[in-house]
Amino acid sequence: MNENPFDYNNYLLVKQFLKLFGETFRIYSPTNDLILFANMKAFKLREDISIYADEGKTIELIKIKARSIMDIWSMFDVYDAQNGSKIGSLKRKALSSIIKDEWAFLDTTDQETGVIQEDSLPLALLRRLIGGGLIPQTYHGSFKAMPVLTFKQRFNPFIQRMDLDFSMDQMSLLDKRLGIAAAVLLCAIEGRQS
Repeated sequence: MNENPFDYNNYLLVKQFLKLFGETFRIYSPTNDLILFANMKAFKLREDISIYADEGKTIELIKIKARSIMDIWSMFDVYDAQNGSKIGSLKRKALSSIIKDEWAFLDTTDQETGVIQEDSLPLALLRRLIGGGLIPQTYHGSFKAMPVLTFKQRFNPFIQRMDLDFSMDQMSLLDKRLGIAAAVLLCAIEGRQS
């Protein structure tokens, strides 16, 4: 097993089904080993998600914090939980996301460096009409105009599963910690709309 959970090109993210309070996400390696565990606390005024190295929450690796209270259009800062340094930020593009989900990658100075977009306008509209669980979403991400990721939901109206593919990022332009944080946010925030 890989010692660094961010060395893989492919991951499977699974959102726990029917959790009463908060949300839980498990992230698996290509060999189906649990390598990351994310937890979002319930009843908090500000989105706060922690990503751990294990389900026992012994080592916190990434912290995702919303800048403003209860604002789904806000920016989310992503930190290295080990040393407190900012990795970057993610911002939901409010107007674009009404019709087709779109998020921006921001560097540590809040300059836009990339984007994650839902696959197609016709499918996005259809998802909003009949419900997102029946038509899986696909997102494509670019960093400095270069493709760096694809996130694909698997069809399952009950359990949200998403395949994360970073293999096209041959030059390692995107910090995978920011990419994994984006996938967790997509499942947490966009998943509420379905």
